[in-house]
Amino acid sequence: MRINGIELKWLGHAGFLIKNSKTIYIDPYNLKENSEPADMILITHSHYDHCSYPDLGKIIKEGTRIIASADCQSTITKFTVPLKIELIEPNQELDLGEIKIYALPSYNLDKHFHPKDEDWMGYVIKIGDTVIYHAGDSDLIPEMQKLTGYKKPEKEFIALLPIGGRFTMSAEEAANAAALIKPTLAIPMHWGSIVGSEDDAKEFVELCKEAGIHAEILEKD
Repeated sequence: MRINGIELKWLGHAGFLIKNSKTIYIDPYNLKENSEPADMILITHSHYDHCSYPDLGKIIKEGTRIIASADCQSTITKFTVPLKIELIEPNQELDLGEIKIYALPSYNLDKHFHPKDEDWMGYVIKIGDTVIYHAGDSDLIPEMQKLTGYKKPEKEFIALLPIGGRFTMSAEEAANAAALIKPTLAIPMHWGSIVGSEDDAKEFVELCKEAGIHAEILEKD
């Protein structure tokens, strides 16, 4: 998918590739062996399906910038390739020139898998007039209300929302999150491998449609 000259690919599960002048990965997992080297990698938290040492090893190169939660440090410092590592916390913002990144909290409300006090994150990535929100492993949390400010006529606002249930939101809860934050486009993630099915993704798209939100299922790249 191309939006405002930016290429967006779903890599399966919670993994995405964003390309403009930079090659940016979010939570790479089960990548192909010939995957393109990364200029930047964003990691939401330390669980193996988000901070995957084998998959990071497929895409790092000298100078790759890795932005991650503090508990990812023990994994990413194992590499001998010189990397630029930035450990950040929720509500922190990074200005990287043409790319601006804001870390929004990501946690469960009524499940124990992703406690709020772990300081795990989702990311808001701003590239020109395009905003991409990757929710991480989150429920529908009060902090998502902050995202309503990104809904502006001149901007594309894309929300990548987990819909698999059990560890994160169900399809219905994710559709409610989309209705709250009102993105230009909502894309379901965190389905198709460990948890969540294509039927869940289809349910999400239909529920978004009923709420007046445009949603699409991306084919796995």
